[in-house]
Amino acid sequence: MATECGRPRDRGHRSKSGIMNANIVHVQRLTEALRPGLERHFLSLEPEDVRLRFGANIAAAAIASYVAGIDFDVDAVLGVHDESLSIIGVAHVAFTGDLAELGVSVLSGHRGGGIGTALLARAAAHVRNRFVMRLFMHCLAENAGMLHIARKLGMTVCLEAGEADAFLHLPGADPASVAGEFVDQRLALFDYALKAQAMAFNQIPVDRRSGTTER
Repeated sequence: MATECGRPRDRGHRSKSGIMNANIVHVQRLTEALRPGLERHFLSLEPEDVRLRFGANIAAAAIASYVAGIDFDVDAVLGVHDESLSIIGVAHVAFTGDLAELGVSVLSGHRGGGIGTALLARAAAHVRNRFVMRLFMHCLAENAGMLHIARKLGMTVCLEAGEADAFLHLPGADPASVAGEFVDQRLALFDYALKAQAMAFNQIPVDRRSGTTER
């Protein structure tokens, strides 16, 4: 069986925390309260994207069971919201001993804008700051988009028998990396609040005669 193990690639610039900078995409760590939105995200994936994300065509009930089983206190679920506060991109980081496993999905209409890259970079920063030095991702070898992002972020990619494993060895946490993750989360929460405020404002009825809001 043919095996390809790609060498880490250093493309672009890295931040002081050791993680490559992505485009400005606000990635928020999700909480239990956003579990329904997380389920809607996965159910909104196209059938082919479900297969690429989970490695097989699984039914809606299986997706719901997967989301219901996520422990938001132990795992890290990172998300990107659009202007309507729908979750359009997700990274799920599950910890097992000294290894963290990563799964990523982005809705088809929102690809190409750096969301996947931002999710991987944020996940790597989160894992690093939990003193876990190895990040792992498994996907189908045909998932070219995900493997492109993995290589861009410096992950070692091994291909075998139609499947792919990507690995990243992380540096140790330091004050700058911890502060950087804290700031990223605060900015994401602020961005979420602004979008919620804009949605609420747009829903205020307007008196067409006077142009003033109705009370």
